[in-house]
Amino acid sequence: MLNMKSQDVAADADQVTVRRRRTGLTLLDRAHTAGGYTLFAPQTSKGRVYLVDIEGKPAHEWQMPVRAGRDAVILKNGNLGYNGSHDTSLGLYPAWNLWHGGDFYEATPDGEIVWRHEDPRHHHDCQWLENGNLLYTAAEPMPKSISARIIGGDESKDGADGIVQSDVVTEVNRKGEVVWEWRAWEHLRPEDFPVHDIFDRRHWPMINGLGQTRDGLVLMSLRVTSGIIAVDKATGKVVWHVGPNVVAQQHTPVETPEGNILVFDNGNIRKGVTSPHSRALEFAPVTGKIVWQYADPCPPAFFSPYMGSAQRLENGNTFICESAFGRLFEVTPAGDTVWEYVIPYFAPYPAIVGPYITGEHNSLFRAHRYAAERIGWL
Repeated sequence: MLNMKSQDVAADADQVTVRRRRTGLTLLDRAHTAGGYTLFAPQTSKGRVYLVDIEGKPAHEWQMPVRAGRDAVILKNGNLGYNGSHDTSLGLYPAWNLWHGGDFYEATPDGEIVWRHEDPRHHHDCQWLENGNLLYTAAEPMPKSISARIIGGDESKDGADGIVQSDVVTEVNRKGEVVWEWRAWEHLRPEDFPVHDIFDRRHWPMINGLGQTRDGLVLMSLRVTSGIIAVDKATGKVVWHVGPNVVAQQHTPVETPEGNILVFDNGNIRKGVTSPHSRALEFAPVTGKIVWQYADPCPPAFFSPYMGSAQRLENGNTFICESAFGRLFEVTPAGDTVWEYVIPYFAPYPAIVGPYITGEHNSLFRAHRYAAERIGWL
């Protein structure tokens, strides 16, 4: 009989599961990575934004005035565009503080604030457009006659006041003036976009991701109904819609150089699939035909139930952010992982988030990879 001596676990052992595993740079294939620098703003880093090189070494940091509401980007002028969490919360419904933002900054590499825009109604994504404008999602109560037509979802979590928040996609210029608005309920029929059973009905259809195509169409990700729509800015009409037969609770739609749409497909639930897992998914607009996808060879090993992003790189690789676990990685078109980095910075979410996310986290909304020439000031 094999005699095995048991070993006690130290009383002060780290109780953060992700942190007990390897963090920082865990994989680097120099011959096949696109290289460059990776930018990320953890949700729990109290406003700290990090830029790391291809070896995972810190290259630059910013300390912003508020914690990240969502993400940060490097603008064409080399400055930082930052989507911060406004100190004022409107508390529109119980989970509102999980994703409200509303405090936008532009900062120089030295941290000097050169522009700011505030809108406490903002939630989830924003896009810093080529013309210098800011495009973002904001919440606004739906007319009760329309919200009464919402179907699906968890009715037991309906608010006693009967108010349902919906989405207003807003574009402001550098003066903070609204130059374009699009209200979801004026263009989408609730009957055509049922809420999935796993979500409540306090926010419909919850536009959690935005993009803009080279032709000027605005891409919108509908979280609680699973879908991507493309909207003509001139008319406000939905040009095409790809629904839950293709995507599942997805985030961050972006156009690829070939004109396809790349999304982070969260996969909380998929029809006929018993094991939740995430994918990076590329599909043709209008038809929704899948032209490329990445899932882990062991699918459940790659899964973020919330947030997440995918970015097509210059060499054809895809950079992926597995948000819930702070895992950033790069895969080839064949699906081989050539770079991986796990964010080593952990902290609890602020108390205002409430009971929804407990413990210590290294999570983030999305991350971005930049070629070295985009960051000439380093």
